[in-house]
Amino acid sequence: MVVTLDCERKNITGSFDCSKAPVARIADGDSVICNVLDGDWHLGKPPVPKTGAGSFFEGKDAQRDAGHCLIGPIYVEGAKPGDTLAVRINECRTANWGWSRVGFADKDHMKRLNISELPEYFLNWDIDNETRRAVSNQGHVVAIRPFLGVVGLAPEQPGIHSTHPPRNVGGNLDCKLATAGSTIYLPVMCEGAYFYVGDGHALQGDGELGGTAIECTLDKVDLTFRIVHETIRNPILRTQSAWVTFGFDTDLTNAAYEALTEMANLIGKLYDMTFQEALAMASLVVDEHVTQIVNGVRGVHAILPDGAINKKG
Repeated sequence: MVVTLDCERKNITGSFDCSKAPVARIADGDSVICNVLDGDWHLGKPPVPKTGAGSFFEGKDAQRDAGHCLIGPIYVEGAKPGDTLAVRINECRTANWGWSRVGFADKDHMKRLNISELPEYFLNWDIDNETRRAVSNQGHVVAIRPFLGVVGLAPEQPGIHSTHPPRNVGGNLDCKLATAGSTIYLPVMCEGAYFYVGDGHALQGDGELGGTAIECTLDKVDLTFRIVHETIRNPILRTQSAWVTFGFDTDLTNAAYEALTEMANLIGKLYDMTFQEALAMASLVVDEHVTQIVNGVRGVHAILPDGAINKKG
């Protein structure tokens, strides 16, 4: 079955909450097709390159809608705590506009870069999905690589949870590898999983170094859901050519070790290795990347390319 969810008041929210009424109930193997506003809830391209310019979604709740605009929650029948929800990203298509900025963001981030007292630097972008290019109002030209900034489940504690930090159940991962053709595996903490998605990005480098990606509305997100009766601790991403594990912490070093630990555990499972043997192999063939440094909770992801490890015989 395919469920279609339009970006309207009854289907969107700006927080995670496992006690909120689901916007849809789906079964194992079903797909969802939706569209969603950009993270700042714009209704269209800002008329001038400036934060706060243009029209925005009206009727936001000050607490429940304080974060990114998300579709959700989606209830997956049969998903129980201890399971894993596998979400395949079939398509992620942006609108024909986006924006990016430096400033008006994480205060610690701006302070470390000595730009706290400077005015923001804002770019409007025109996006062409046919040529896969984006052009800024200043004439910059880049190749787009659309992905989902926020993809995750509700934490097990009822109540409102911010969309901004990444967590062990996913959320604001800001991982540029979460593109069409990939599958994200998420640990289920609540019965029904309570899945949320949003925060479209047309392009971002590892680290999200300036503070944002090219933030954009998503005209179409096509996802397929599958329940896996296995337990994981943190999200795992399967791209078309690699396995990816994650670590999250306010301390980047701790996040790096968490991502490494998760990767060593995954290698051990995939190749029947002890933890130390898996670490020895990870040291040879795994790369760690800084996912993002701008959400308070930093992210690191470890990448194991396909074919990097082969068994004898």
